[in-house]
Amino acid sequence: MKENVIKSKSFDFAINIVYLYKELVKSNEYVLSKQLLRSGTSIGANIREAEFAQSKKDFINKLSVALKEANETDYWIELLHKTEFLNQDQFILIKSNLQEIIKLLVSIVKTSKNNV
Repeated sequence: MKENVIKSKSFDFAINIVYLYKELVKSNEYVLSKQLLRSGTSIGANIREAEFAQSKKDFINKLSVALKEANETDYWIELLHKTEFLNQDQFILIKSNLQEIIKLLVSIVKTSKNNV
């Protein structure tokens, strides 16, 4: 069976977000970290929902929501970095993983819209 790249990358990303959330809570950061946890894990959840979409339109919608959640996650990551809750190495690693997911989602959504 062929590996679903976006599914596995988003799941691995969600795992990293959970670990990052745990670290942020240890640093007594509760508000931003909770937002990051919510949006960062929602990306993969919406991708999973798209797997069993009821129609092509529903598929595109679910992946578009995943893309919106990825964009929101990018905001929280940048904010955490600028407020010094994430060091440069943490920021670069998580940001590059997220950008890869965003690029994949943009490509899938564009292709799907062109094939409707």
